[in-house]
Amino acid sequence: MIDSMSDERVEQILDAAYACFTRHGIKRTSMDDIAREVGMSRSAVYQYVRNKEDAYRRLAERLFDAALAQARQDAGSGRDLAERLTAVLMAKLDLTLRLWHDSPAHAAELLGVNARLSADLDAAYIDAMRELLVGIITADRHTTDAAEPAEVLLALTRGLEADLSDPDVPARRLRYGVALLVAGLPDSNSEERS
Repeated sequence: MIDSMSDERVEQILDAAYACFTRHGIKRTSMDDIAREVGMSRSAVYQYVRNKEDAYRRLAERLFDAALAQARQDAGSGRDLAERLTAVLMAKLDLTLRLWHDSPAHAAELLGVNARLSADLDAAYIDAMRELLVGIITADRHTTDAAEPAEVLLALTRGLEADLSDPDVPARRLRYGVALLVAGLPDSNSEERS
């Protein structure tokens, strides 16, 4: 019971931290801001998170976990290869789009801080996404060389995340890019004939 109450408090603090970070940016957010947002004293907040960097790191982990869970769910659907790959990569793109939508003024800062404070979490997330993409391609095309297409797809998605001024454009271009890549993938029958 205590653990679930503690977990619930942490989740509330992370929700408050997200609200503050997207409203003010990380540099301008203080622990007092987070405490005020969650309706707790600052000393009470410190019982659950060490500082705002810890709150950011935990928040990043939660966001990565949710995006990865969505990607895994979308990977298991019965659609064709291009649609499954697009759905998996949209989970990654949606994470960035959400930050831009929720905080147009501070999204670049939030994403930049991510590189500094949670680079290991980001790397683990990308590794898990790569593994998921490789698994989907391997299962569909019965190939042992799915790593390169997976890298190209991740690079495409990262590139699309660079300009989110019109949120519809990256999703459209992602679908187009995935379709082009899938059209160029050999199937297992053509590999066997070579």
